[in-house]
Amino acid sequence: MSTPLLAAEDVGFAYRRGPRVLHDVSLALAPGESVGLVGESGAGKTSLLRLLLGLDAPSSGRILFDGRPVRGDRRAVRGFRRVVQPVYQDPFSSLDPRMTVGASIAEPLRSLRIPRDRADRAARVASLLEAVDLPADAAGRYPDSFSGGQRQRIAIARALAPEPRLLLADEPVSALDTSVRMLVIELFQRLARERGIGILLVSHDLTIVSALCARIAVLESGRIVEEGPTAAVLAEPAHPYTRRLLGAVPRLPA
Repeated sequence: MSTPLLAAEDVGFAYRRGPRVLHDVSLALAPGESVGLVGESGAGKTSLLRLLLGLDAPSSGRILFDGRPVRGDRRAVRGFRRVVQPVYQDPFSSLDPRMTVGASIAEPLRSLRIPRDRADRAARVASLLEAVDLPADAAGRYPDSFSGGQRQRIAIARALAPEPRLLLADEPVSALDTSVRMLVIELFQRLARERGIGILLVSHDLTIVSALCARIAVLESGRIVEEGPTAAVLAEPAHPYTRRLLGAVPRLPA
């Protein structure tokens, strides 16, 4: 069996002086795989995501990338930051309004000390804007001149700058209008297909997860209660909590 790209092994987590919010969670992503992590608000999705990003340390268990612990020496952490990139929920707060779009996209190259001269960075920014279906001249503009959907595309371009192997996307379309949500999900689909990037999609929206992810894990009260191929789990959910989540999905009247 091949080594997972990113794995949580029997992970537990409690905030300082707080209750335990994750209980013996195990989850693994293969290279190039798209996995959905679903659950209601308060299920522990964001806490698990922070552990997978190396922002917090688990209270028990461990997080591994390519079979190695995520939290280690500074050089190892910098290498991990390069290949695993987040895409956050709110495109209106994830971009610095004082920075041009080009500067925001190029920022990871500087912070991760990826050597590129000015001309090379400009070419890279133009290429990334094209990859997310935005014009090259967007680089010289500021975030407030773009819609929510366009801002999320800019955030995705920034996440792609260091050429990651995995994107961890936290409710990446929940702040967007319904009309543009599927356009952003289609962008994720294309990037996964063309670049071979793995995606962990954290969401409460089963419709979005079913459109993007081949596999799904259901988190309830800090525990994974069901996991498997998305189509099979959604067609015949085995756990009552999964059935309850499915029952909450809006359906058009016949």
